[in-house]
Amino acid sequence: MEDAGLTTWVDGLGNVHGRLQPPNATKMALLIGSHLDTVVDAGMFDGALGIVSAISAIKVLNVTGRLRHLRHPVEVIAFSDEEGVRFQSTFLGSAAIAGVLPVSTLQIPDKSGLTVQNVLKENLIETTEENLNLLKYEPDSVLGYVEVHIEQGPVLESIGLPLAVVKGIAGQTRLKVTVKGSQGHAGTVPMSMRQDPMVAAAELIVSLERLCKNPQDFITNEASDGHCNAFSLKALSGSLVCTVGEISTWPSASNVIPGQVIFTVDIRAIDDIGREAIIYELSNQMHSICDRRSVSCLMERKHDANAVKCDTGLNSQLQSAAYSAVKRMTGEDIGDVPVLMSGAGHDAMAMSHLTKVGMLFVRCRGGISHSPEEHVLEDDVWAAGLAIQAFLETNL
Repeated sequence: MEDAGLTTWVDGLGNVHGRLQPPNATKMALLIGSHLDTVVDAGMFDGALGIVSAISAIKVLNVTGRLRHLRHPVEVIAFSDEEGVRFQSTFLGSAAIAGVLPVSTLQIPDKSGLTVQNVLKENLIETTEENLNLLKYEPDSVLGYVEVHIEQGPVLESIGLPLAVVKGIAGQTRLKVTVKGSQGHAGTVPMSMRQDPMVAAAELIVSLERLCKNPQDFITNEASDGHCNAFSLKALSGSLVCTVGEISTWPSASNVIPGQVIFTVDIRAIDDIGREAIIYELSNQMHSICDRRSVSCLMERKHDANAVKCDTGLNSQLQSAAYSAVKRMTGEDIGDVPVLMSGAGHDAMAMSHLTKVGMLFVRCRGGISHSPEEHVLEDDVWAAGLAIQAFLETNL
C-alpha cells in the first residue's frame, strides 16, 4: 500500500487501511476492499485478489501522475476476518467499519477458549467494548464500496469471459444443531433400547438434503404460515443450497455409543423469506425425528445475513469498466459483460449497511474455491486490475 502511494494504518480489529487523499478532493471517499483471512486448507485468491487488484490499479495511477486528478479520496481496506472460521462469526472486520458489529463479539471464544479481545491483545491491539464503536465510518463520509472477488463458481469459465458484475448476494443462515442421547457401551446396549444421537443426526442431515434439493415437496402455503405467497418456489429451488460442513461427537470413541453430537448447517438463498421457510420446515422435521428417536435436539442460530442487492448505478459503472478492460486486453468487442448472482457471502454484505455497494467477479478455474486447487489465470488478474483502474479514471 505504501509503495502505491497510500497512507496506511491498522485499526482496532486488525483491518489494514491504505488511503489516498488528493489535494482538492471532497470528503466522501470511495472504499475498495476484500479480506485477508482464508478458510482452512485454502487457496491464495479468495479475498487477496480483491486487495491486490485495488492496490495495483492505484499504483498505476500514482506512477503515471494521475492520482492528483481524482475528485474523491480512495481507501483500500484489507479486512481482517470475513470467513468466520476461528470464531464462528463472519465479517468481523467489515462489520466493525459498517457499525453493525455487536460489542459482545469481543467476548466470543475460539475452540481453545481465547476470545476475540484476547487475540487482539496478543497482537498489541487494545480494543475494548468502549472504543469498538470508534471504528465505525459515518455514512456521509463514504461515496460507496467496491469489491473484486473470484467467482467461486463455474459460470464465467463456461462462457469464456474473465469478468462479470454481481447483481446481488444470497442471504445466509448458520445453525448449530446439538443432539443429546444416552451414552453407553457399544456391546451391551440392545439396538431397540438405544437413544443414539449419532443416527438421529445422520437422519437429520439426510432430511436436510431432501428438503433443500426439493423444497417444493415440503413447503406449502399452510406449512410456511402463508409465506409462500411472498416468494417463488421455483426461484428458491434455483438458488437454495444447504451444507453440513462440521460434525463432532462426544466422547468420540469406537466402542462407545455417543452421548452428544454437534453439527453445523449453512443455508443460503437469494430470497430471505424463502430461506426462513426452509429453516421453519427444518425445525419441524428435526423435532419430529428427535421425538421419534427419544433424543433431545437444540437448534441455535449463530449467524444471519440478509440477501443484498448491489447498487445499479455502481454496477453500471463497473460493467463499463470491465468491458473497457477486456477490450483493451484483447482488442475484441465482447458484447455485454455478464451479470451474476453470488451464492457466497462477501464483505459487501456488511458494508451494505453503511453505503451502496458494487462487485466484480473474476473467473476461476473449474469454479473451485476454498481449496488449494483454487486458481486464477494471470491474464484474468490483469483484467481485474485494469477494470478497477478504468473505474477510478472514469468515475472519480
